[in-house]
Amino acid sequence: MSELIDNSRQRKARLKELILKLHAGEPEELVRDELLRSLSHIPYGEVVEVEQELISEGLPESEVLRLCDAHSAVLEGRVDLSGSKDVPEGHPVDIMKKENRELKKVTAQAHGLIKQIEKHPDRDNTELIMSLLGLFNQLYDVDKHYQRKEYLLFPFLENQGITGPPKVMWGKHDEIREMLKAAIEVLRTSNISGDEFTAAAGILLKPVLKALDDMTIKEEEILFPMSLDALAETDWLEINRQSREIGYCLYDPQEKWLPEGEDEASLDDMQKQGSGIQLPSGSFSVEELLALLNSLPLDMTLVDRNDKVKYFSQGEERVFQRNRAILNRDVRHCHPPASSHIVDRIIEDFKSGRESRAPFWIQLGGKFIHIEYFALRNDKGEYLGTLEVSHDVNRYRMLEGEQRILSYTQK
Repeated sequence: MSELIDNSRQRKARLKELILKLHAGEPEELVRDELLRSLSHIPYGEVVEVEQELISEGLPESEVLRLCDAHSAVLEGRVDLSGSKDVPEGHPVDIMKKENRELKKVTAQAHGLIKQIEKHPDRDNTELIMSLLGLFNQLYDVDKHYQRKEYLLFPFLENQGITGPPKVMWGKHDEIREMLKAAIEVLRTSNISGDEFTAAAGILLKPVLKALDDMTIKEEEILFPMSLDALAETDWLEINRQSREIGYCLYDPQEKWLPEGEDEASLDDMQKQGSGIQLPSGSFSVEELLALLNSLPLDMTLVDRNDKVKYFSQGEERVFQRNRAILNRDVRHCHPPASSHIVDRIIEDFKSGRESRAPFWIQLGGKFIHIEYFALRNDKGEYLGTLEVSHDVNRYRMLEGEQRILSYTQK
């Protein structure tokens, strides 16, 4: 046992020495060579302990943040995950891994589009750039993935005394968010082309894609194994319960997970309990309200005052497909880039009070779809959000005469 402890101490001391060499400006390639010569595989727990020790010994968190990418690159593929726990389907870690898989699909598509545009910089690449903008809009969905880490997972880790790594990772989240915002803004400039695009790709677009991919590695090699060791099943259950309030990233979980001994009511059925919802003209239980909303022959989507999607109905007569991955997503990122300026205009006009309704109608697959946006305001006239209502009105346009007798089919 003492030999194992000594080996662990030696590995951590060596790892700390190598990270401090990076801090001193040693080239990353040389540090990687030293790592390969002196260490085989480092248990993930030791990587976390070393990062925590460096912060405790006075290395500023900002400096650890700066070094984060470098020492992660050096460690990539060298972290020993043999002792990490498996997770069942639907577990919060399982969901985050599946979100990472979807993120990596989108970053791969984005890399491919950038290569196409760079290959022929003198062509009119407007269509490809608009497609790339759509992919970056999708990637901003990672904000929900990061929020679930920051507000649900990190507090439980901090309760266990693990404070350094979450702070460093949160800092990287903020960097990635800012880079994504900047990338989206650059791509929305429709006339970007040629050398301008090449410069933007090198300075911003490719680096943020790499940062997103690198974060998935940090999570799966360090954060998730460490968290599975540190947290109890009751902690994960609480994370699971609150995750829906924040929403999911590019993935709609279908599997339900409960710790052994927990009843199914712990998740979905708990929402049907309680005193219900009291309104001036009556009241509902949650179960009754859900049935009412889903019985209406139309689609409804609610966007809150902060432009985030908060709700969508789930009736049988759907016009547009929705899944829970859009919840808490910026509504601008839920529409094709070509129509984002229309969404901006509607929101601006609703918030300012200039307008309160915006109707559209389109023909789609043999259906005549009526779409209308309504500004929601309280009794003081304050803007609360926007309601989108869509339904196929073709059958109503075809009605003739009257129907005064009972019939369960529409003629």
